Amino acid sequence: MATQSGDRSAFFPAIEKKYGQPMSYWFGRLKELDADKYPAQIAYLRQEHGFSQAHANAVVMSHRGSSTSKLFTTLTSYLEPHDAVKKKTVKAIFKAIQVKYPEMKVVIAWNHPMLKLGEDYILGVSVLKNHLLIGPWGDGIIAKFAPKLTEYKVNKKTIQVPVDWDVDAKLLVDIAKTRVAQL
Repeated sequence: MATQSGDRSAFFPAIEKKYGQPMSYWFGRLKELDADKYPAQIAYLRQEHGFSQAHANAVVMSHRGSSTSKLFTTLTSYLEPHDAVKKKTVKAIFKAIQVKYPEMKVVIAWNHPMLKLGEDYILGVSVLKNHLLIGPWGDGIIAKFAPKLTEYKVNKKTIQVPVDWDVDAKLLVDIAKTRVAQL
């Protein structure tokens, strides 16, 4: 199992035990596939050797020189490559909720900023080229707020807002309140 640090090598003992070969063997197999792209290397380990997705990813990414799955450790590092407008909007999204719920903390999980209350996730934000995605956690939250989301593109688990969104603090607080009630 991977550690909280995202260290890919944490998988290695389990990989060696489960698939019966030392890591040097698996890295040697991938060396023969260096010309192949990531999906082909993953498919090789999964189809030919029965690897799980997590184990295959740990081996392939380690072979490619990535020792950790953590790309970002703070909101600042996540936002660093983005322009000032996106930074301002993302910060305003989190601030809108934290004004009402100061005990909620912004953390990085799955390489995205997430708002957490204790051990529970409230919502996450993803920055894309032309929009932001807000991903509320919890059962049925997007469906519950559908009437209030008609001006946004709503996906199965996310709400798409413009990068320069005039943050609707009331909507965000209501979403957070609904999630907190589920906990």
